[in-house]
Amino acid sequence: MVMAEQTTTIPFQNTYARLPGSFYGRVDPARVSSPRLIRLNDALAEELGIVAGEDAAEVFAGNRVAEGSEPLAMAYAGHQFATFVPTLGDGRANLLGEVVACDGRRYDIHLKGSGRTPFSRRGDGKAALGPVLREYIVSEAMYALGVPTTRALAAVLTGEQVARESMQPGAVFTRVASSHVRVGTFQYFAAREDHASVRVLADYVMARHFPNAKESSKRYKALLQGIVNRQAGLIAKWMDLGFIHGVMNTDNMAVSGETIDYGPCAFMEQYHPATVFSSIDRNGRYAYQNQPAIAIWNLSRLAECLLPLLQEEEGSEQAALDAAYEVLNGFQPAFQQEHLNGLRRKLGLATERADDLDLAADLLQRMAENHADFTLTFRRLADVLEQKRNEPVSALFDNAPRFDEWAVRWQARLAEEPMDLQKRIAEMRGASPVYIPRNHLVQEVIDAAVHERDFAPFEKLLAVTSQPFEEREGLEHYSTPAKPEERVLQTFCGT
Repeated sequence: MVMAEQTTTIPFQNTYARLPGSFYGRVDPARVSSPRLIRLNDALAEELGIVAGEDAAEVFAGNRVAEGSEPLAMAYAGHQFATFVPTLGDGRANLLGEVVACDGRRYDIHLKGSGRTPFSRRGDGKAALGPVLREYIVSEAMYALGVPTTRALAAVLTGEQVARESMQPGAVFTRVASSHVRVGTFQYFAAREDHASVRVLADYVMARHFPNAKESSKRYKALLQGIVNRQAGLIAKWMDLGFIHGVMNTDNMAVSGETIDYGPCAFMEQYHPATVFSSIDRNGRYAYQNQPAIAIWNLSRLAECLLPLLQEEEGSEQAALDAAYEVLNGFQPAFQQEHLNGLRRKLGLATERADDLDLAADLLQRMAENHADFTLTFRRLADVLEQKRNEPVSALFDNAPRFDEWAVRWQARLAEEPMDLQKRIAEMRGASPVYIPRNHLVQEVIDAAVHERDFAPFEKLLAVTSQPFEEREGLEHYSTPAKPEERVLQTFCGT
């Protein structure tokens, strides 16, 4: 008796596909020659109600469209390095549909590297293995670190080669997000003066992400406020972890408040506020220190798109502008408060003092002057308290006394708020990871996979970074900064 093949089932819904046809282009993923499943995130699949069958590689490569899926490529525009491009869109991606997960929330299932679409322009629509693995690792690490983010569901080898700087093995990445609506999605319609579509999109985003805004008498102002608040919290988390997105174009800012589009992203090692990794960011527009300012710049572009809706609510053009400025002006204090709260947790401070920001800024300045590792400096502050000596951190500084000087001030501040020592240490370690996907570790994974088809290093790094706050014996390789010859100083987009 021949057993029937168990097929992959995904409980698709398709609310985005019910929007007007101008919001997307209908297109199926391209077929590939010989798909091979690299990894399926089984735990995430279970949360999403996905049952993976024997055809999982075919489904997540795009060769087989699962029942209920209505694949499409989303339309959007965007400012790329401050230059507006009126038509971008999913040039190598497919929104397969949405599922409602165990938590009752709706999530997109989205393929990247799945072939050409109506928005591909001159691109091939494909993805190379290296960027797929980078996005899988970093997005899952960000999730474990408590950062709102898209998630990694699957990675598949296609059996084909794609042309980048050299011929590279092709792959397809499946990601999950609360949605893929971007600031650039609003810009796409606003640039065409299609205010009716801006309204449709705003109402869709409101219903999906900000349902409380619908109850407000000024619902579009409340929508803008909700998006601004989420971005303030998100960027604060990036800054607290030394994370650099690398390409904060408006088409890479999700209105859901999730980190999206992991291209030339990286975590800093030696701290410096002007750090840039992206090979295409030649002028440092998206440097680490610029990320809060770029966020408010992007949000200002969103506010411009919403002005006609705000004008209806407020009664005049000037009142609409005033409402937009009021909301936008709230970004900096909201971000600053979230960022400072994060720094306080890292420093072991449970109460607020007026000079706490100056205390943190003083440490950061000394770190920059002394090439101290960002992650380990904050992680080892707890060791300083536990061991009652400065060496765990001062050893990271070129000039150890520069930390010792600061530590006197820090210890005095800690003395102002007595707390059980072990409780303080535990809370500090819960705020500062020991394991992050350092650039050279990610490169090791990519090299092994691309050149040897060895995915064991990929699995190992995923396992380590899935528990970033729990220090474990034998994993020193994963917490140690790169040696000079190992440093990866530039990261690249996948296109």
